[in-house]
Amino acid sequence: MIELPKSRPSRIQALTEKGHWGSATLHSLLSHQAKNQPGALAVADQPNKESLVGAPSVRLSFKELDIASDALAAQLLEKGAGAESRLLVQLPNIVELVVCFYASSKIGAVISPLPVQYGTHEISSLGATLSATHFIGCQFFRGQNLSEIAGKALPNIPIWSLGSELECLATAIGLASKERLRFHQEQLTDPANRILTVCWTSGTTGTPKGVPRSANMWIATARATAEAGGYQPCERLLNPFPLVNMAAIGGFLFAAAELGCALILHHPLDPALFLQQMQEEQIHFTIAPPPLLNQLASKPEMWRAFDFSTLRAVGSGSAPLSPDMIKTFERDYGKPIINFYGSNEGLALFATPETAPTSELRATHFPRFGVTGIEWPGRAAQMVRSKIIDPDTEDELEEPGAIGELCFAGATVFDGYLGTANETVFTKDGYFRSGDLVEISGQAPHYYRIVGRCKDIINRGGMKISPTEIDALMEAHPEIAEAAVCAYPCAELGERVCAYVVTANEEFAPSLKALCDYLLERGLAKFKLPERIHYLSALPRNPMGKVVRTTLHTFPTTLEENS
Repeated sequence: MIELPKSRPSRIQALTEKGHWGSATLHSLLSHQAKNQPGALAVADQPNKESLVGAPSVRLSFKELDIASDALAAQLLEKGAGAESRLLVQLPNIVELVVCFYASSKIGAVISPLPVQYGTHEISSLGATLSATHFIGCQFFRGQNLSEIAGKALPNIPIWSLGSELECLATAIGLASKERLRFHQEQLTDPANRILTVCWTSGTTGTPKGVPRSANMWIATARATAEAGGYQPCERLLNPFPLVNMAAIGGFLFAAAELGCALILHHPLDPALFLQQMQEEQIHFTIAPPPLLNQLASKPEMWRAFDFSTLRAVGSGSAPLSPDMIKTFERDYGKPIINFYGSNEGLALFATPETAPTSELRATHFPRFGVTGIEWPGRAAQMVRSKIIDPDTEDELEEPGAIGELCFAGATVFDGYLGTANETVFTKDGYFRSGDLVEISGQAPHYYRIVGRCKDIINRGGMKISPTEIDALMEAHPEIAEAAVCAYPCAELGERVCAYVVTANEEFAPSLKALCDYLLERGLAKFKLPERIHYLSALPRNPMGKVVRTTLHTFPTTLEENS
């Protein structure tokens, strides 16, 4: 069995002494809420759950969630799972998945949530990497039997289905089971620093890597997100992102547990249902992908068709935001936009109206948290450290305008990938090397501007070009719904730029010349202009919603090219 990376005692001591880490676990946070507000809503399914998994929607109070996770934890123990177990779990965003997280925490097991899009290939590969001991799925998801698919991929471990082998919404467990669970928990050592989850990187450049994280790491991430979003105790949070990564687990699951907020689930993204839930559930905060926010900003009649009076703020991220969208939301709708930048490994930056007051700044820039000599308000900036380095030499870069690899350290950051040599993952002084290129930017150079991935950068005759910069400009074109660029080989220059475009109107596609004229009008340097254009029906995306640039060129397309 592959050993899980563990936090060094010196790291645990240092972060504990600073107050960034403590003894709380996911299930201890739940226990606190169950005692202090037992009848308050803890978690609720989306209304279309029946069509997704063939089961009715469920709403649980904190007391009911505590009882349900006790029941599942007891069943897992009775079936042979325990503190050394590694549970692969493949479920959509339903109440039962939330119960699985709490039950795993209660027995000290490692839970590894998988995107529902994964099939036998991914399940088999990741199961082997994890040394999975059990699989939990369901027998119906949009017509697919996830447990049956997993059984083919993992023939040598138990495959359990919620609702049949495991009944996590059962009534309170008996005294004997409760005593067994209590005794088991008493034997667990240092539960706050044990590995609780193994999530998987998005895998845009290869096989996803396992990211082990403890409760302390997640709680630190949750506090950063809650601070950025201005979460208040007992608010209602709407989570549209799958509970398989940082945005959903840190930003919603752990934050809701610590602050006693109601967690309203949504998945897969259905814009009409999402807006309906925002209104009917009286949501205070949510996170939405940039395309949906752009659509709402450009169609005020859609926004005004709903009552969003309780909504306090909206978060977004994963791609550069539109300054015009931010202006519309704040000026016309009265709702501030928070720009998040994070990763499963523990990156945690955010731009708020307080730290990045203009829409232009907040759309693409993030405060340089944890840099000596630059002070930012709030707890999050004290929990982490950041810097940029030359990717080849590891020399630190500090001058305005410098572009280098973003490196991160602190309470939110993991200890290393699962089953991977981690020597090159961290700098010599212990910072995680993100693989993201950023520029020291801003009128006062107190910000990072995301330039792209180290491996995504296009090298056109020695001139380095950021794909994300061109992506953002193209997606502002009124006739373009989605767009991305990547390199294509060139004997003379090494690489040139190719644009992949999804049109907003099937009857009109901007020509390559029209697109280049548009980009020139917006100030893009001529050497960065696309020299090919392909028209697609949709951009290839991974289960996290990120564009997979490495497969763009494999898609059958129409093509226009400069001669």
